[in-house]
Amino acid sequence: MSQNEASYSIRSLLVTALVAIVGTVLVLELSGKITHSDNKDHVPLGEFQAIHIKPGETFRMSPKSSELHAVCENGYMAIAADTDPTFRGILVDYKKRGVRCSPLAPEADNG
Repeated sequence: MSQNEASYSIRSLLVTALVAIVGTVLVLELSGKITHSDNKDHVPLGEFQAIHIKPGETFRMSPKSSELHAVCENGYMAIAADTDPTFRGILVDYKKRGVRCSPLAPEADNG
């Protein structure tokens, strides 16, 4: 190694990389290139799973409750946040079909 060749420590390289990343994000944020939406209309509330439990089968789940609760809204299951009563979303399956929370009304005979 020649005397003119600079040697950098790992610490200085990591600090330089961190400063570059933070600086880039700040510049993008201040220039308006990063947008933050306040629209809650199409934001997923969470990912849910249905777990089939057979009779006599034990199932373990967390003793903590989630900060969400279910309500029936217009015949469909809705998930609402406990912390924000205006934050509510309809539960849908993978094809965006609503999950009913009440039995279907009997269809009238057409004949």
